[in-house]
Amino acid sequence: MEQKEIWLKNLITESPQEGYELAIKLSRMGVKTTQPNMEVLKLLRKDYANSASGLTAASHVIALNFQTISAANNYWR
Repeated sequence: MEQKEIWLKNLITESPQEGYELAIKLSRMGVKTTQPNMEVLKLLRKDYANSASGLTAASHVIALNFQTISAANNYWR
């Protein structure tokens, strides 16, 4: 079994901005995990990059990840 690099050590961030950036990274990593072939991924990008529903779906995934990170950070209180 291949040893994978651990890139997500925890969900705690210093600020909401850092939390949002982490939410984007989580979302992107999810796409890369789902479609590990970079050539195919790049070919598909043009389809969803020009699709209102595709962009809305991507925004929804980011929002869900940000919600999770916000809760992990006690909403930065």
